[in-house]
Amino acid sequence: MCGIVGLYAKSDLIRDTLGQHVGAMLTQMGERGPDSAGAAFYSESAANSKVTVQHDESAHIDSIAALVGQTIPDAVLRRRGTHLVIESPGTQSDMESWVREKFPDLRVMSAGEKIEIYKEKGHPSEFVSNYALSEITGSHALAHTRMATESAITTSHSHPFSTGLDLCLVHNGSLSNHNRLRVKLADAGIRFETDNDSEVAAGYLTWRLSKGDSLRQALAAAIRDLDGFYTFAIGTRDGFAVLRDPVACKPAVLAETNDWVAMSSEYRAIAQLPGAEKARVWEPAPAKIYTWEGNQSGEVAA
Repeated sequence: MCGIVGLYAKSDLIRDTLGQHVGAMLTQMGERGPDSAGAAFYSESAANSKVTVQHDESAHIDSIAALVGQTIPDAVLRRRGTHLVIESPGTQSDMESWVREKFPDLRVMSAGEKIEIYKEKGHPSEFVSNYALSEITGSHALAHTRMATESAITTSHSHPFSTGLDLCLVHNGSLSNHNRLRVKLADAGIRFETDNDSEVAAGYLTWRLSKGDSLRQALAAAIRDLDGFYTFAIGTRDGFAVLRDPVACKPAVLAETNDWVAMSSEYRAIAQLPGAEKARVWEPAPAKIYTWEGNQSGEVAA
C-alpha cells in the first residue's frame, strides 16, 4: 500500500519543530508500509553543498568520517543512524562526484544545497525513534512508509529516491512502463541505483529538468509519459509538489493553514498537526499539479 507524508512550513513555529511533526505523521502511516521508512529534509546550511551517504556498518561510517575530516578540514560532519551528512564549501555536483570516486562502497542518498535523506529497513516507528527525527529542523520534508510489492526490502529500495541535486520523489502506486523508460533515461545519463519503478519516476523528472523544463512542465510531461497509477510527492530546493495520475485511484489528502501545508495518504497523519481542526482540507484532483515554493502556491490542470 505504502504511505506518504509531506509538510511545508509557512512559519518559524513549524520550521523549528519540522522533524517532530513529520515523525508523528510518519508513525501514523506505519500500517500502510511496515517494511521500511525514509525521509527527506530540506534545511539551510552554512556550507555550499550537502552530500548524505550511508553504509550498513556503523564502524565503517566512523572511519569514513575521519577520512573526510582529514581531507576537507572545513567540512561539517553529522552522523544520524547509519548515515553521514557531509557539508562542505565545494559545489554540489563536484562534492557528489568526489564522494563517489573516493568511497565507492558508500550509498549516496542525496546531494544538493539543502537536502538530506535518511532511510532504513524496519518499521516506521523504529525509524522515527532511531533517527531522532524530532531533532531535525527545516523548511519542508517528505517521508514514506513502504510495503514492498515490486522490488526487494532493502535500504536502497526504500523511498525517498533522489536522482538530481536537491530533488527527491516518494510514490504510492505502480508504473507499467518503467523498464523501457529506464533504458532511455540511462542512455541520457541518468544514474540508477535500484530496479525500483519509483526511482525511474524520479529520474524522469531529473531528465526533464535538465532539458530546461520548469517543475510544472516536467510534471505535465510525466502525465503523458508515465503509464500506471500513482500519487507522487516531489521535493525540490524551494518547496514540494503533489501529482496524482488521471485515474487517481491511490489515496491522497491535502490541507493548509497559515502555518503549514501538508499532504498524506490518509487524513489521520495530518490530524497530528497543530491547528489541523481549522485547516482547509481537500482531495487533490486527478492530473492536477499542486506546488508550494517560497511564499507561492499554485494549482495547475495539466
